[in-house]
Amino acid sequence: MVPGGVPFPMLSDAGGRIGTIYGVYDESAGVDIRGRFLIDPDGIIQAMETVTPPVGRNVAELIRQIKAFQHVRATGEVMPSGWQPGKPTLKPGPDLVGKVWKVWKPEMAF
Repeated sequence: MVPGGVPFPMLSDAGGRIGTIYGVYDESAGVDIRGRFLIDPDGIIQAMETVTPPVGRNVAELIRQIKAFQHVRATGEVMPSGWQPGKPTLKPGPDLVGKVWKVWKPEMAF
């Protein structure tokens, strides 16, 4: 890592080639709009978000989602709405269908 730099690789997309592939390149302005894509180790997009330049993205939510996808991949469990790391998860299966609200209460996420 370069002193004062970021601890992860970054790149530039001056020609919009990558942004075009992901559908975030604004050709008339010649720039990529703000896009965030979570791609799993198999190369599959698991989450994506795009926002216009005046609005920033939520880094805390990005980190929460990464932790959630890592947990799902490791355990097969799924996260209910509002899930936070360390809070209860759900075990998917036929017994859960139509009964999520009997098993999971919204206050469990907070």
